[in-house]
Amino acid sequence: MSDPLSPIISFAPETIATATLVVETGGQAFTDITREAMRFIKQTGAKDGALFIFMRHTSASLVIQENADPDVRTDLVSALDRLAPADADWVHDVEGPDDMPAHVKTMLTGVSLHVPVIAGALALGVWQGIYIAEHRARSHRREIVLQFIGSRQ
Repeated sequence: MSDPLSPIISFAPETIATATLVVETGGQAFTDITREAMRFIKQTGAKDGALFIFMRHTSASLVIQENADPDVRTDLVSALDRLAPADADWVHDVEGPDDMPAHVKTMLTGVSLHVPVIAGALALGVWQGIYIAEHRARSHRREIVLQFIGSRQ
């Protein structure tokens, strides 16, 4: 039986590159930022390492999800609404009825991701994309920090 583990590649990181991506979301939905992440990796001259992505907000999150069928993302919005409905009699309602549910959804989905970078490309699966999950009803200006740590070409 062959070893299921690929050969281990080891190197000392040569670079840390950082940029901030600003995205206007269109309200509660998933916004694909895969192209922007790939452009950042290309601009850094990345070879091997990791892309770290961090959302600088508490009412939107980052997810890796299917990029083929948009119905998946529609159903995910519905599922999150069932887990944290706007009409759940929240105590915190100063910023509107969708704010507290947005905080709960962010807590469930997370504000950071890391994606391996191999030979200058994101090591995403065939049907994976990187998305901002906007949990508020109206559009918002979201800031995402992108950071590559690794070797350069």
